[in-house]
Amino acid sequence: MPFRHRGFTLVEMLVVMVIMVLAYAMTAPMISAGVSGVELKAAARQIAAGLRKARSEAVARKNEVALIVDVEQRQFELSGDKRTYRLPEKIEVSLFTAQSELMDAKTGAIRFYPDGSSTGGRVTLAQGERKYLVDVEWMTGRVKILD
Repeated sequence: MPFRHRGFTLVEMLVVMVIMVLAYAMTAPMISAGVSGVELKAAARQIAAGLRKARSEAVARKNEVALIVDVEQRQFELSGDKRTYRLPEKIEVSLFTAQSELMDAKTGAIRFYPDGSSTGGRVTLAQGERKYLVDVEWMTGRVKILD
């Protein structure tokens, strides 16, 4: 009767370990890139929510309300509100708005009027090659996120 070995040899175990390490090395960057993509989209949604809130407050209060963006500090606030909303450090922020709404080289605003219209503009959030554009139509004040 022949002698049979049960189990795995050391070489077989090493081959499996190398395959597992290679698989992890290839998937880890994809997983971390996905997390940053989620973080970027969440920041775009946060800016859009702030813009929509500014518009609804302008209509409800029958008074102008502005969303003020500080691109260097990566933060924004609503005029008349003491709270400051911070965006993640890794995200690059840029603002395109009416010349009259620029306060200085790093700060500007998008203003909403009581009829729902606005000065219009765009907040761009970028991380690496991925970016989201948060647009505000001047005539309707409509806010939309484009990627």
